[in-house]
Amino acid sequence: MGLKTGLTIHKYGYYPKGMGEISLVVQPCKKLSPLHLPQFGKKIHTNGLSVCTFLKNRKVADRQAKAATKHLKDHGYDVQIKVVYDSSNPYQKGSSIVLFTQTDCGVLLGTDEIGGLGKSSEIVGNNAAKKLLKELKAQATVDINLADMLIPYIALAEGNSIFLTRSMTEHLSTNIWLTQKLLNVNFQIKKSGKLYRIEKRPS
Repeated sequence: MGLKTGLTIHKYGYYPKGMGEISLVVQPCKKLSPLHLPQFGKKIHTNGLSVCTFLKNRKVADRQAKAATKHLKDHGYDVQIKVVYDSSNPYQKGSSIVLFTQTDCGVLLGTDEIGGLGKSSEIVGNNAAKKLLKELKAQATVDINLADMLIPYIALAEGNSIFLTRSMTEHLSTNIWLTQKLLNVNFQIKKSGKLYRIEKRPS
């Protein structure tokens, strides 16, 4: 949409102590371009990042990555997952994994899963893979985690925007309702097979 940003992670933070630290750089943007993602396209590649902080002795990041890789390969998808053993945050141990797929139509689908007490690394990896499979099988063009967050940007952009998502979450419905009230824009929602077609049109 024309917005250029950069994100640097200095410290990974986990519940309950947190203490994570990032730097976000946002370049000035005079005008947002509309978002046009009407079709899934062909899958180009799937990648991921498996991270754990002060849990290297238990090989947590490797186990998360291995479980996610196996689950996706069992369903016909190849994936490359980078493993990171982190020691940036001495206040809180923790782990996470993120998976994302890009297609030739500009689609970027992502899912994640957070580790926790009593939750094995294998479950963390499997859960992330299962979430991504739901997006891939539905052939959504925006995943359910991102859909609601795009609405304010789409509302501010000039021209028509369109994307497909597999669920009308409460967050998505609320953001559409609120932006229509505040910014005098018009969103149309249509069910198309297993997907919801979200389109912003002139008021």
